[in-house]
Amino acid sequence: MIKDSFLGLSAAGFHRVAYTDWGDAASDRVVVCVHGLTRNGRDFDWLARDLVSVGYRVICPDVVGRGQSDWANQSTVYGYPQYLADMTALIARLGVAEVDWVGTSMGGLIGLILAAQPQSPIRRLVINDIGPFVAQAALERIGEYVGNDPIFEDQAALEAHVRQLYAGYGTLPDACWQQIAQHSTRIRADGRLGLAFDPAIGESFKSAPVGGVDLWSAWDSIKCPVLVLHGANSDLLLPETAQAMAERGPKAQVIEIPDTAHAPSLMLDDQIALVRTFLQA
Repeated sequence: MIKDSFLGLSAAGFHRVAYTDWGDAASDRVVVCVHGLTRNGRDFDWLARDLVSVGYRVICPDVVGRGQSDWANQSTVYGYPQYLADMTALIARLGVAEVDWVGTSMGGLIGLILAAQPQSPIRRLVINDIGPFVAQAALERIGEYVGNDPIFEDQAALEAHVRQLYAGYGTLPDACWQQIAQHSTRIRADGRLGLAFDPAIGESFKSAPVGGVDLWSAWDSIKCPVLVLHGANSDLLLPETAQAMAERGPKAQVIEIPDTAHAPSLMLDDQIALVRTFLQA
């Protein structure tokens, strides 16, 4: 695994987008893995190691404002138009004609929108616990925490917070939680610890009334094969939405993941195997 970056461009200027690059750079089987709203690309370390073992090259970006990527100069940068532009620049940088896409939550919506476009480079699409419809209540829940900037006195306190915040991942080994916390940490100017995302990404939840997401027209335009992983207790991907995703548009294969909410971690062997099997089909 190597670390690299590229420059994205917004109305506020250039920003650096960091990513990890796993596997053989000469491989023509490339998977782009994109994380959720407040997460980062290191969530895919377990999946990346597995896919590399069967010949894939795996690219895991930190979307602008998260992880090791720059924070934007203006909060208005934080929105899907910019994320789509940056991910398009990333695919162009890779120099490949097509990619497979694995997206959790926000990363799934980015992949959904890209896959719906004419001449899309996405060959196969894995959407992890998100869909064309997201209820207002779920977005309001996210808005309650996404703009906060908590301070922690030590790593143990930060890890405890992360375990609570992302309890929807389900039961994970301690080693997973420790790595999640490690890559969720930033060192603040005062030497104390904060979370590794820009609190300004929550401005969109506060500047305007939060409404439900409706992307069914985009969903119905998707032509590539789609796998949807559905956390059994998720409030972002409701059972009726998952069922409709199997019945219309690309008629996705939908698999429910028990004992999880939002979202399946993709860190456990059984979940990783589902993704690998789908991509290799």
